[in-house]
Amino acid sequence: MARSLRGFTGAGYDKGRPLAVQAAWFAALHLLFVKWWFPARWRPALLRAFGARVGERVLIRRGVRVHWPWKLDVGDDVWIGEDAWILNLEPVAIGSDCCVSQNALLCTGSHRRRSITFEFDNAPIRLEPGSWVAARAVVLRGVTVGRGAVVGAGAVAHRDLAPGAVLTAAGPSASAPVKGATA
Repeated sequence: MARSLRGFTGAGYDKGRPLAVQAAWFAALHLLFVKWWFPARWRPALLRAFGARVGERVLIRRGVRVHWPWKLDVGDDVWIGEDAWILNLEPVAIGSDCCVSQNALLCTGSHRRRSITFEFDNAPIRLEPGSWVAARAVVLRGVTVGRGAVVGAGAVAHRDLAPGAVLTAAGPSASAPVKGATA
């Protein structure tokens, strides 16, 4: 199939806010939010100011990027590690007691591979309470990571994970609840 990107329309993707708000967020993101010197305790408040729902006792480390805060819902007692990227063209819900580790990627965007013009194929992501997306792991669009499930270091979650499941870079390794797991 010959691809013709010139015809791309972006149909079906709603950024959710006017251009002025998008520009203000990108300025705040790059001038403040990602910086090492910007206090971690202020990051949740800045996200809330741009429409995110962020719970209590949320720790967001330096370098974290959030594409659209108004499409983000974070529960209580969540940790988001250095340089994690939440590419949320669609909503991302992170349940309470979740950990998104360093350099992890939550990516709600994709493209229709059979579309000549490579149109969007986006879908939300949900991390259920107690789940863990380990260092350099990737969660792709449309995936739900079940309660207490683990996406291990370097693994790519392209399908839903059952509660308590563990996905490693080598593939699924368990479907029973995990206590004190390390990935």
